[in-house]
This record gives sequence, C-alpha cells and structure tokens, in this order.
Amino acid sequence: MALSPRPTTPHDSNAAKGWLRSQKQRAGHLLSASVALGSLAGILLIAQAAILAYVSDQAMFQQQSLEPLNPWLWAMVALLLGRVLLKRVSNRLAFEGAARIKASLRRQLTEHLFQLGPQPNQRSAALSTLLNEGVEALEDYYARYLPAVAFSAMIPLAILAVVLPLDGLSGLIFLFTAPLIPFFMILIGTQAEALNQQRWQQLARLGNHFLDLIQGLTQLRLFNASRREADTVAQIADDYRRATMSVLKVAFLSSLALEFLATISIALVAVTIGFRLYYGQLDFGTGFLILLLAPEFYLPLRNMGTQYHARMAGVSAAESMLELLAQQPAEQGHQTLPDTAGQPPQISLDQVHYQYGEHQALSGLSLQFGPRGLHAIVGRSGAGKSTLLDLLLGFIQPDQGQLLINRTALQQLDIQHWRAQLSWVPQSPRLFFGSVADNLRLACPDASDAQLQQAARQAGADEFIQQLPQGYQTPLGESGATLSGGQRQRLALARALLKNAPVLILDEPSAHLDPHSEALVQAALADYARDHLVIVVAQRLHTIRQAEQIYLLHDGQLTEQGQHTTLLAQGGHYAHLLSGKSTPS
Repeated sequence: MALSPRPTTPHDSNAAKGWLRSQKQRAGHLLSASVALGSLAGILLIAQAAILAYVSDQAMFQQQSLEPLNPWLWAMVALLLGRVLLKRVSNRLAFEGAARIKASLRRQLTEHLFQLGPQPNQRSAALSTLLNEGVEALEDYYARYLPAVAFSAMIPLAILAVVLPLDGLSGLIFLFTAPLIPFFMILIGTQAEALNQQRWQQLARLGNHFLDLIQGLTQLRLFNASRREADTVAQIADDYRRATMSVLKVAFLSSLALEFLATISIALVAVTIGFRLYYGQLDFGTGFLILLLAPEFYLPLRNMGTQYHARMAGVSAAESMLELLAQQPAEQGHQTLPDTAGQPPQISLDQVHYQYGEHQALSGLSLQFGPRGLHAIVGRSGAGKSTLLDLLLGFIQPDQGQLLINRTALQQLDIQHWRAQLSWVPQSPRLFFGSVADNLRLACPDASDAQLQQAARQAGADEFIQQLPQGYQTPLGESGATLSGGQRQRLALARALLKNAPVLILDEPSAHLDPHSEALVQAALADYARDHLVIVVAQRLHTIRQAEQIYLLHDGQLTEQGQHTTLLAQGGHYAHLLSGKSTPS
C-alpha cells in the first residue's frame, strides 16, 4: 500500500479526472446552486454594463439631464449590490459543497483502510499525507476550479449572445480569440501536471522518511547517525522545493500566456471599435457597451487558467486515492459462528501455503489449536510466525489450503464477527492519545471503573496506574510516550483481558518486562487460559514452559509439536533453539 513514486500514465490521469467528476454528487445540489448563482451574477453584470453605457451615452452625447437618469443609476447600484450578494453566496455554497465532499471522501478512505487492515510495506506517513493534504487539495478543485470551468462556458456565451446582434465584427473577434486561451492553458498545463505529480510523490517520500526518522530518533542518536539523517532529510526537502518551484515556473508561464492573449484580444476589439467610432460607423452607446463587456468576456477564461493549478493538485491527489481504493480487501463470507455457551472455537490449519512475492512464508502448514489452554508458537526469525498470526487475525488469506474455525473456512465467516471473538496484543502495542481509561475502554466501551481495575490487576498494571498523577484519568502522550515499554505492554494486555474474548493472541507478551512484571503477566495468562484459548508467539523460556502445546515452525512448516519437557528431551530443533545453537540439518 505504500504510495511509492510511479510513472504517470494517461490512463491514470483520465481515470482520476472521471472519478473526480463522479464525486460531485457527494455535495448534493450545492455546487450546482453555486454555479447557477454565479452565472446569474454574470447576467446582472451584462445588465449593469448596458445601463452604464446607456446612461453615459445619454448624458454625454444626447445632452440629457441627470434627473431622468436617476432611476437607471439606482438600478445600476442595485445590480451591483445584487452581484456582490450573489457572488458571496455562490462562493459560500461552493466551499460548503467542497467541505461535504472532503468529509465524505475522508470517511470513505478511512473505512477502506480499516477494511484492508495492515498490509505489507504499508507507509503510515504516505497514508497520513493522502488523508490530510491529499483530501484538502480537493477543496480548491471543487470550490474554485469546477465553478470556474462552468463560468468560462456560461458567461462568455451570454456576453456573445448580447454582442453578436449589436456588432458582428466584435462578436467574431470574441468567437475566434476565446478558444486560444484554453488551448494554450491545456498545452502548458500538460507539462505542469506531470511536474505536479512528481511533486506530490516527493511530498509522500518526504513524509515517509521524516516519520521513520522521528520513530528511530533514539537509535540514530545512539549510533551517532542523526547528522547524516538530517542531511538526508535536507536533501529530500530540497528536491521537493525544486519540484515545487518547477510547478510554479510553469504556472507563472501559463498565467503570463493567458494574460497576454486576453490583453491582445481586448486591444484588438478596442482598436476596431475606436476606428469605427471615429468614422461614424458605430454609435457610442453600442461601442462603449462592447468595450465594457470585452474584459468580462475573457475574465472567466483567465480565471479558469488561474485555477488550473487546483485541477492539477486535485488530479494528482485523486490518482493516489484511486491507487488506494483499487486495493480490495480479501473476499469475506457472511456466516457467523454458532453460540457455544462461551466455549472457545477450535482453530485448525490444513495444508496452508502463503507466499510474499518470491518468499514462501508458509509451506503446507497443518496444525490445530484449542479448544482452550495456552498454546505457544516458536521458531527462528523468518520461520513464518508473524504470517501465521496475520492469518489468524484475518489480515491475509491462504494462497492454498484452509484456515478452519469450528470446521468452517475463515473465508466463509463474517470477518467482523470473527474478530469479535479475538483479543490481540502485539509485540509493540499501540496506545492512543487520551487517558489510561480511554485506552482500556477501546476493548469494551461500556466497561465500569471496577472492571478496568480488575483487568489492570490481572495484567499487573494497576499498581503503576494508581501511581500516575491522575490515576486512570491520566492523559497519555502520543503512542503512550509517558510510559515505559513494559508499562505499555501491561496496559495493552489489560485492554485485551478487558474484552474477555474467547481467543487471546499475543506476540512476545514478555517483551520489555522486568522479571516481576513478567511473572505477573505469566500468572494472568495461565489463569485466562483455563477458560479461553491463548495463542502466544514466544521466545522466553518461562512462557514456553507452561504451554500445553508448543508448535515449532521452521521454513514455514511445522517440524515439532508437544510439551516443553518432551521436546527438550528429543534434542531436535526445539532444544537447539533454546540453547542458541544452530539448527540441526
């Protein structure tokens, strides 16, 4: 799911443009109402220009007094105020519609991420950039660019409908010069769009690298590598600056070209009108009206060119969104497990194969857990332990074989129903910004304070929680920054115990724990395993000793299975793993 740099293809761009247009319906009728009001303001502009030309002609050339013209002057003021009001309401509706689209898209993308679950090579910073800056980039696309496109069609056509009957020559000049502006805009914008896509990819790269640097700051300081990494960030930031400046140079070139074409076109209309006024071939009122309308005829086209950068940013963001939405979660069934009166389910794997690219993570793995008790999974790094956990959690599906829950394939079960039967404690648990109680209640929102304390006592966390400044209401920093690694681990275990799910899955639960805390956790797991199924990936001997069944994985296969004393006496892979010796052939 990493948003890595990739070449932009016409297919990507065209698909993104079509997708962006289809998202307008999320705003309801707000964008249409905004365009209608803005177009009405353009019609009022034509009426205002007509009144101004008429009043000027009557006052200067027809020698009429101002008193009979006062109603026209008041009408012109009213039209001016009406235009201001309509433009203000039009802009407000456009931005409100864009806000609705942003909120809806952000919700859709977030829900899609939840459906996908954790993915290999997932880059949190790139996803964060997409959900924040990427979605925000669509505001100008919907609130500025799309209305500008509509106005560039409606207002010039309305002006052309007025000018052509009055003066065919000026109308023809309008008609033939107007297409030059969007032509050059598109011609220059094609290059700018490619540069903008490159800039967007470099922004994602910068975010990814910066997040990795922040998360590894301690290690960088210990290895005296912080200066080198700071130079790397500076280089990436400079690349992003250069890409941004390249886009701006093209944007300024586009604006210059559009302004030049519009100015030349207006000057051409003015010169032709001036000569005809001089030779008496055109009356002043008509000529003045056309001169007033000439800048307004080209203004929507120029505005569309000005907002073209919003289109480029929107299309670049949309391509990344489509890349994310194109990743479909594994097919899910709709069956639910029958009510077994609290009996944990039986979990078995039948000839399961799973491959990451060219790496065979699991190769014909067959084993059975349950229905209750503590079951340990051991093996060297790369043996397939993490892949097995991802299968159990429903994040991936077997390439071959089946994962069976009470003899029903996991693919046939409703994944949300299955995950409701699970509690999960990873090796590096995630705590969220909020209080201790808030983090615990993620597992059970309706839990009482007494239930929180009971779960914390079971996990050996109540003692240190009570010593915090505000106890269970103490705010935690980002990712539990105010706690030690062992405290975070015990808090995550308390959260899992609070859920009281039939199946508890843990990855190295003793990591970061001191001997006293480890003993408390082992006692809690042993007590929980009496009535539940506990599956733990472990390396520490204390965890392995008390397991009812130990499964040793080697190269994605189950090579040994049994209890600690039995496997140790065999002197095979398990014994060598505990002794730290190389694995026997």
